[in-house]
Amino acid sequence: MFMVLTDLSDPKYDEEFNAWYDTEHLPELLALPGVQDGARYVAVKGGPKYLAMYELESVEAMKTPEFTGRTVTPWGRRVTPSVIGKNRTRVVGEQILPDGLERADRGMAPALQIGRMSVSPDAEAEWNAWYNGEYILGQRAVPGVIYAGRYRIVEGEVGYTTVYEFESEQVSENAEWGQQRKSFSPNSSRIFSAMTHAPGSPGVYRRIGP
Repeated sequence: MFMVLTDLSDPKYDEEFNAWYDTEHLPELLALPGVQDGARYVAVKGGPKYLAMYELESVEAMKTPEFTGRTVTPWGRRVTPSVIGKNRTRVVGEQILPDGLERADRGMAPALQIGRMSVSPDAEAEWNAWYNGEYILGQRAVPGVIYAGRYRIVEGEVGYTTVYEFESEQVSENAEWGQQRKSFSPNSSRIFSAMTHAPGSPGVYRRIGP
């Protein structure tokens, strides 16, 4: 998984930034070897505001000559997030749950909830066992949840990312989601305290393209 999250330094850039991303940058990355799919999202809760999410065959896809040797156009140099963005976060993760490919034909979801978190080393083993074996199972069962996966971060400011794929951005607001979060696992209240979310996390995002 590869994602870029960013706010913009000034609202005046929104129109051109979105046009560049949709017509030039996203199609360029989707054509690269090892990049399987991708889409763009805007935050309806949390942040940063814009999210570009890519599914990769492996993190090695970002080390190919085609990826590292891309030519940046004059348009890209003017409106890339590293120039006009703020609170920019680049995240690369290796999937740790599920342990293989599932539902490869599902496509990019209409909405996502992204959790970006770290956990203290002394609690990490228990936290992962709880997350994989208890907590995420309950959340996956909530109506409107299409899919859910966890990633160990190899590039980014946190240790782990959880990606929930939703039918709509309202899924995490419904009663079933809240009930599962509180009561599915008897260990939740204790283990929640071991993790720290990044600013803006968890963020809920609505798909805006393609």
